[in-house]
Amino acid sequence: MVSIKATVMGITILAVCLLATNASAVRHGCCRNYMALKIPFANIKGYSVQTVTELCPINAIIFHTKRGQACTNPALHWVMDYINRLRSKAQLVHIKTAQAQE
Repeated sequence: MVSIKATVMGITILAVCLLATNASAVRHGCCRNYMALKIPFANIKGYSVQTVTELCPINAIIFHTKRGQACTNPALHWVMDYINRLRSKAQLVHIKTAQAQE
């Protein structure tokens, strides 16, 4: 017969393995590859930047869209064009807001 200590030890090891597997699979929004298609600019609400880390293997621009997030390759010209357009929009909002508060 299997002792209680051996059973508890087995369950503990199994639980630790399952937790480690689940934690590494989630990645909390980490891009692991790039999407293949160009996103229409009108669908983009904003963006964030991902740099290579131990958990995230690629550099990426993450566009926040109406439908969720899209991982894109920062080396593509259209991606950086979109970033520049978003920055310009943000600058205009900043200027208008600053003028309204004067």
